[in-house]
Amino acid sequence: MKRIITTLAATLLLTTATHAQTFNFNECEAYPEKTTFRLIAPPDARGVRVRIYKDGVGGDPIRTLKMRYENGIWTTTVHHSPKRSLKGKFYTFDMMGDRINWHETPGIFAKAVGVNGRRAAIIDLRDTNPYEWEKDTRLPLRSPADLVIYELHHRDFSIARNINLDPGEMFVKRQSCDYPGKFLALREPWAIEHLKSLGVNAVHILPSFDFASIDEVSRLPQYNWGYDPINYNVPEGSYSTDAANPEVRIREFKSMVRGLHSAGIRVILDVVYNHTYNLENSNFQLTWPDYYYRKNADGSYSNGSGCGNETASEQPILREFIIESVKYWVNEYHIDGFRFDLMGVHDIETMNAVRAALDKIDPSIFIYGEGWSAGTCAYPQEKLGMKANIPQMPRIAAFSDELRDALRGPFNDDTKGAFLAGIPGEEESVKFGIAGAIAHPQVVMDKVNYTKTAWATEPTQMIAYVSCHDDMCLVDRLKTSIPGISTEELIRLDKLAQTAVLTSQGVPFILSGEEMLRNKKGVHNSFESPDSINQLNWNNTIRYADVLEYYSRLIQLRKNHPAFRLGRAELVRTSLEFLPTQPCMVAYRLKDYAGGDTWGDIVVALNANKEAKAINIPKGKYTIVCKDGKINEDGLGTVTGPTVTVPPQSALILHN
Repeated sequence: MKRIITTLAATLLLTTATHAQTFNFNECEAYPEKTTFRLIAPPDARGVRVRIYKDGVGGDPIRTLKMRYENGIWTTTVHHSPKRSLKGKFYTFDMMGDRINWHETPGIFAKAVGVNGRRAAIIDLRDTNPYEWEKDTRLPLRSPADLVIYELHHRDFSIARNINLDPGEMFVKRQSCDYPGKFLALREPWAIEHLKSLGVNAVHILPSFDFASIDEVSRLPQYNWGYDPINYNVPEGSYSTDAANPEVRIREFKSMVRGLHSAGIRVILDVVYNHTYNLENSNFQLTWPDYYYRKNADGSYSNGSGCGNETASEQPILREFIIESVKYWVNEYHIDGFRFDLMGVHDIETMNAVRAALDKIDPSIFIYGEGWSAGTCAYPQEKLGMKANIPQMPRIAAFSDELRDALRGPFNDDTKGAFLAGIPGEEESVKFGIAGAIAHPQVVMDKVNYTKTAWATEPTQMIAYVSCHDDMCLVDRLKTSIPGISTEELIRLDKLAQTAVLTSQGVPFILSGEEMLRNKKGVHNSFESPDSINQLNWNNTIRYADVLEYYSRLIQLRKNHPAFRLGRAELVRTSLEFLPTQPCMVAYRLKDYAGGDTWGDIVVALNANKEAKAINIPKGKYTIVCKDGKINEDGLGTVTGPTVTVPPQSALILHN
């Protein structure tokens, strides 16, 4: 018997002191002989109905069904013959109550929707599976330290691929893009070849669920990052080739995942459970007013997200919704990890419950997030997923703004530089980042910029980065913080910054396009800027081929040498020894075949000064593998200790 479903077949058990109720997130379950609709809504709601439509937009309902309340769920069943199946139809829920007006909603856990997510769709998910989907498997991962994460936005990455191609390459099928700005672009040969040659093994895709700010059928150029959720469990239609067909967006998303997995690249999904696009018209609010949101003591809605509302992850139904949502993305779409937007808005118990649920599926699924909120939350800070509380969230990671801002300057002042600008004072913060945000006996915490206590218990709980989507990219930041910087100096400092990131003991993370000196024309927050600001210029892979090669060889150096990815705090403390610090100079040694490395001692020196600097190292003969912006593991020459000179504004890496 063929089963047709649109929502997750999973059950929520809500337990209180006086009773237990079972809530089912499977809002539509269809078979040839019947279709059952369910909705989690207040028991005091009145006139709860399902409206059936022929199309995803427009037209009047072809049927209206009343629902009844039973065991915590509003439900109704339609009996029909196989010839009258509801497959391919669309539906919405509506209701009235003391706090509810008549409004239609696709529910809170729709799995398929029509245009712009206004109506849920009844489909058979098996019809959405691409070729050999059943053979798609999660790639093995020894430790999160082995990841090299590449953050991208679908439109940024591919929209200008053909525009920027050299004329001679326009007609080379392997080089051109057939699906600019779409999910499918990421599985095209040119995209796969670039990612593989760069060496990244995980792609972090910006929000790819159904979001509000883009009209999915408009032919006009539109842009948004997607941090404005409508339907959390459906791929965004504007990234598909046919937003009006509910099956297409799902099939193309899966096809993208399959293509990346076949190339040895994991897929990490950016999830935004901390707020909704708006409050009044959100699917949460339209089904159970005020249940899913936090309020302040005066009754106003809390805004810890900075987006006008803040969800209440501590509420049992929402907590289980988040858990079932990530499980659904893992099971149905084979997602390999999650980046939690403003993780500091979520409560610790929920984050740990997410970790536990995913561990039952695959412990290698990676979870990380922003260890902060965008405002004050209406929940005790000591119970939130803040960076300072990472020790209470085992095997969940957070971004290190300490390393980021120590390298390039503070987030709140684009014109102020730091280590890369040759301004002393951030050396201990750089060291803290190099060690992976763990307690290290040679890091003086009183001199670290944003924290005075190590917040990671393991180095794999720290994301090492220097820029990401919601900030100036590295090139723009260097230009604003170092007035008059030349292209040559910019390239030197760009390479130096990424050397700090990719040789740190944390999990390295780079923004797409940094390998080709991407710029966004100085725009800090480009979430709705046009393509001309956000798009990658693929000609830069030729213009700055030296930069691309450096990134690629640096990533390969990390992959080839386990000393750079020890993965355990005790191993870092015993194997990583910092050398005497100088202003704008951080140097360290990975000693005694650290982590089983084939190199006995590795010395890394990061010199942000405009002058060469001498450092003392243990006596012996060393092979140079990185110098003057060049990397060659076979050797760039030799040097003998105990004194070596580090060229200006660059990294020096030696081994014996």
